[in-house]
Amino acid sequence: MITKPLVVLCLAAVLLLVQPVAPAMAVNAGKADAATITDAEAAKLAARVKEETRHAWRNYWRYARGHDDLKPLSKAARDWYAEPLLMTPVDALDTLLLMGLDKEAAQARELIVTQLSFDRDLDVQNFEITIRLLGGLLSGYQITGDARLLKLAEDLGQRLLPVFESPTGLPYTHVNLRTGKASGKVSNPAETGTLLLEFGMLSKLSGKPVFYDKAKRALVETYNRRAKDTGLVGAAIDVESGEWTDPDAHIGGGIDSYYEYLYKCWRLFGDEDCKRMWETSIVAVNRYLADEVRQGELWYGHADMRTGRRTETRYGALDAFMPALLVLGGDVERARRLQDSGLKMWRLHGIEPESLDYAEMKVLSPGYALRPEIIESAYYLHHYTGDARYRAMGREFFEDFVRYCRTRNGYAALQDVRTKEKKDSMESFVFAETFKYFYLLFSPKDTLDFDGVTFNTEAHPLRAVAPGSKK
Repeated sequence: MITKPLVVLCLAAVLLLVQPVAPAMAVNAGKADAATITDAEAAKLAARVKEETRHAWRNYWRYARGHDDLKPLSKAARDWYAEPLLMTPVDALDTLLLMGLDKEAAQARELIVTQLSFDRDLDVQNFEITIRLLGGLLSGYQITGDARLLKLAEDLGQRLLPVFESPTGLPYTHVNLRTGKASGKVSNPAETGTLLLEFGMLSKLSGKPVFYDKAKRALVETYNRRAKDTGLVGAAIDVESGEWTDPDAHIGGGIDSYYEYLYKCWRLFGDEDCKRMWETSIVAVNRYLADEVRQGELWYGHADMRTGRRTETRYGALDAFMPALLVLGGDVERARRLQDSGLKMWRLHGIEPESLDYAEMKVLSPGYALRPEIIESAYYLHHYTGDARYRAMGREFFEDFVRYCRTRNGYAALQDVRTKEKKDSMESFVFAETFKYFYLLFSPKDTLDFDGVTFNTEAHPLRAVAPGSKK
């Protein structure tokens, strides 16, 4: 159950120095290692995060209200499809509630219940709609008890169900919300296997088993198609034939949350099948994808799913969720070591790139989309170890995040972390995940009942419910 903080955090206006200092590694050296952050300092940082969240929301409300995202440089709105689906309000709602930003939460909630409709002739991506909108509506309902949010979630879930009507039970990638026509037969493990938390919770709250059953079958079918010799899954699969079209195995985007949900579906629902699949899969991941380079640095790279042969030494911002998953699964030692590698990636240019070659420490994809995963991992590590070093690490991430991404009208992604050139984009996950994980990292532990909730991959906290309960 999510509760408001017991300590009233002081508010502090944030105007950080914006002059880049080079080289970035020299500026950052030793910050997180000093581990000097106190609870009082952490409380001040939590208050700053809250104010920065308010800053971003106010500008969304001013320039993009009723649309999916804010474009902070041009002060304009961006919609994913021909009509808006309120990505930012739905993604932001539970974060605003968690932070006690009551006015802003009321704005988001009112917008959702009065303007959001899924009766639209739109071909939408099932995965993104599920983790952002279905997950956000369910979490918002569990926190507020507002039945209108659950009604929207159930309507959305019904409209998404046709994606599962493939010959294999693996979901198509897209569906028309009005007609139910599904399309997109080449998918990936993240899109086929990252649905059970949301659909399963919808089953528990609606009393309709079909949602759980369809999503679980998709997860199991993905697992059953792993390579028999290695236990790995690949990067792309044909949902009609069940054949792999890309054998590239890794833990990055397109696969990442498949592994996450194997563990979390057991954590949330007590599903023993998920536990068994997780225990088998993590052995394969650690055997074939973990990679030690230089003097004991731990990274996770790419390999051929059928042979386990190393194919790339690529790691990036999306891979940085892995320390959180490792420590959640009890592997503290690997989690610590991998987070240290993530810190090295961050410090290379003062903020992490989308991906780099960790053998050469060379940037491969230079953008920064305001991603949360490395912050998520710092939060999980601090929660489980109590080590102040992870709060100090988070402080370093936060200072750089504000220094390079804050704008007068919100937060902007970076086109290139090397030059710090900004991009006119502020996706909704900055509210759902990035600000939320910063806030939780610096807040007292009783701000959120960590053991009582399970975060979906968009950081929407879902709480297990008793059979027959609708709360």
